[in-house]
Amino acid sequence: MSKPGTIRPETRYLLYFAVFWIVFLTAATYLLGSWDSRKTNPNQQLVSHTRDGATEIKLQANRQGHYLANGTINNQNVTFILDTGATTVSVSEHIAQKAGLVRMQPSLARTAAGTVRVWNTTIPELRMGDLTFNNVPGTINPEMDPDMVLLGMSVLGQLNFSQQSGVLTLSQGTH
Repeated sequence: MSKPGTIRPETRYLLYFAVFWIVFLTAATYLLGSWDSRKTNPNQQLVSHTRDGATEIKLQANRQGHYLANGTINNQNVTFILDTGATTVSVSEHIAQKAGLVRMQPSLARTAAGTVRVWNTTIPELRMGDLTFNNVPGTINPEMDPDMVLLGMSVLGQLNFSQQSGVLTLSQGTH
């Protein structure tokens, strides 16, 4: 019989076992979550280079073959999805509010999901690495995923870009 106030060895073993697995599973979830976010967006830390008078950024395709890049709209952190099929930069209502974008005239936009009502806007400042764009034509799309920004041709059209072996090189300046 054990003394009052002491833990039996079997109970102590079960407690250590339970604590070990809780710590292990918590650490595994954290590490795999970080790994998964890097696979979804491998371009979380953009590095810009200047070469031959042009500022250049290299983007890795994610596992779905899309190019994503972190950046800012009016100093609000966003993740851009590069979309050469989009005429302008298209911003979700949620991000537009955080970035202080102003709704201007309404219009209709044809998207992969069909025709949706959007509001034209002008983005005062958009940054991606060392690339900066001012007074960019855009749209606010209330039907978009809340954290989504499509980087369309109103920005991409100002860049030279080439793709090779899953790497997209964006450059701005003289070439």
